[in-house]
Formats: sequence, structure tokens, C-alpha cells
Amino acid sequence: MPTKTSTTKARGGIDLGGTKIPTVVVDGRSKVRGEARRPTPTSGGPENVAAQMAEALREAAEAAGVEPGALVGVGVGSPGEVDGHAGTVSQAKNLPGWAETFALADWLAKKLGTAVKVGNDVQVATEAEFHLGAGRPYTSLIGIFWGTGVGGGIVLDGKPWLGRGSAGEIGHTVVKEGGARCPCGRRGCLEAYAGRAAMEAKAREENQAGRKTDLFKLMKKHGRDRLTSGIWERALAKGDELAAELFDRAVRMLGAGIASAVNLLDVEAVIIGGGIGVRMGEPYAKRIEDAMGPHLFSDASPPAVRVASLGDLGGAVGASLLVKT
Repeated sequence: MPTKTSTTKARGGIDLGGTKIPTVVVDGRSKVRGEARRPTPTSGGPENVAAQMAEALREAAEAAGVEPGALVGVGVGSPGEVDGHAGTVSQAKNLPGWAETFALADWLAKKLGTAVKVGNDVQVATEAEFHLGAGRPYTSLIGIFWGTGVGGGIVLDGKPWLGRGSAGEIGHTVVKEGGARCPCGRRGCLEAYAGRAAMEAKAREENQAGRKTDLFKLMKKHGRDRLTSGIWERALAKGDELAAELFDRAVRMLGAGIASAVNLLDVEAVIIGGGIGVRMGEPYAKRIEDAMGPHLFSDASPPAVRVASLGDLGGAVGASLLVKT
């Protein structure tokens, strides 16, 4: 039986990811009282995705012993171009059929019966780490969320830096002029080398050209329809050469891209999160830190590099912080 949660300050949080949708219900101290997750649809459009989000949040609320409509509100961390004031999302290119503007906050509010706020997925996860997780000792940091894409969030002098609405898009910094095609349509972006979706596309291309790999056998064996972070981890553990090659390339490019951002902002810390970042953990955070070294201008005082400590639920907990109690 679920433990009944006081609704006085209970809030919901939804983290809309490229492969999964983690959700939480938290109390007034941001302690998780209920959680659930559903897979992100691979077809359809924004309404299909939003319906899965609503169902996952209802399941988290049930686990917390509270009705969704009794929550103070629900926060959503979403990829794409997010207008927090209007509650809309557009150009979410890692999601099926989501190019046009969709009124996500209004749609979810009608389904859940409570107010909904929308923010950038990586920025809210970064702020969660800053307030509640690995970023607490620092006043300035960059959050790097390595998953389906590569996203970034920025905190400067204790405050989030949003720019004109698109700050933190480190995945679309150019690490190789005229390089690999990125899912965004441009060439040479960091995400074109380190994003899970781009890495999968490269693996398929190499496999079809005759390269041997266990990646797709493992995908089928475990009932997946894409190369999730867990499939990559299993392939690496088996010594798969193509998987290792693509991860080596991703780490090199992450090192160059993150170091460039540090050179520009001179932050105290870099927090590595996201589905791949959290799963690969400290060993890969250290590899990224080592890859940053040759590119840092102030190499005598490098930033601290830490793994996001809130784990898989950090984005959902961060989204819940959008709701003010």
C-alpha cells in the first residue's frame, strides 16, 4: 500500500527524455514520495508523448497516495525550444513528430487537474544538482547531461543563466568544422559525436558496411527498439570494438567541448549527468576530465568534475522545483 503524502506542499515532476519519462511526487522538502516511469513513444506526435507523461505522473501520484489534482502543481523538464511563460514546446527533434509548437502545459493541466509549469529539461536538472545534489558546494557550474542528446545548464553566481532562452546548448557547439551531421541538421556539433541517437546512427552505418558488433544483437535480446545506455554498457563490458571506438570518440569530443565552455565561463565545477553520464559514472567522468585537460586555458586550476548525485530522478526532481509552494 502506498504511504499517504500530505498534499499541502506536494508537487509533481516530469522529466521528458528521449527514451524514458521518469516522474516523481515530492513533499515540501523535495523528498521523493512516489515515482514511476514510462518509455518515450517512438512514433506519433506531441499528444502521444504527452499522454504517456500524464499516465506516468498519475502512477507516481498513486505510489505517493495522492490524487494528481490535489498537487500544488506539476513541473515538466522538456527538450526543445521551451517558452516557460506560454507553456509551449517546439523543435523537440529527439522526440517523434515534434517540430511545431505544442501547448504542453495547458494540455497536461487539463488531463491532470492541476497547474503545470514547463522548463528546459537540462536546466531544471542542473538546478536540482545545484540546490540538492553534487553542485551544492559551488556557486558556479555547468551541468552536462549526456543521453539521447547532449544538453547543458548553467548556474552563475548562484543564479540560473538562461540567456534569451537558449543558453546551455553545449551539444550544438562545433567541435569539428564540417564534421558529422548532427540530428539538428548542422555539421560538427558535439551531439553529432556524443549523443546516444547520433552514436546509434553511426553504429548502424558501420554495421551495415560490414563492421562486426554485438550492439544490435544485445538490443534484440533485451527487447529494446534502440540502443539504450544499458545496451551500450553491456556491449562495452563484452569488449565490443565498435562500441568502444564510438565511446572513445564521444569522450574526446566531450572533453574538447566542455573545456571550451569552461574557458569561456570559468566555472568552479562541471556536473556530468544524463542517462549515459549517470550509468557510466565515475570512471567515465574521470575520462572526460582527462580529455578536458589539454584544452583548458587555465590548466593549473581546473574545475571540479562530479557525477550528478540525484541519479535518474534528478531531472524529475528538478522539474518539481518549477512549482512554487
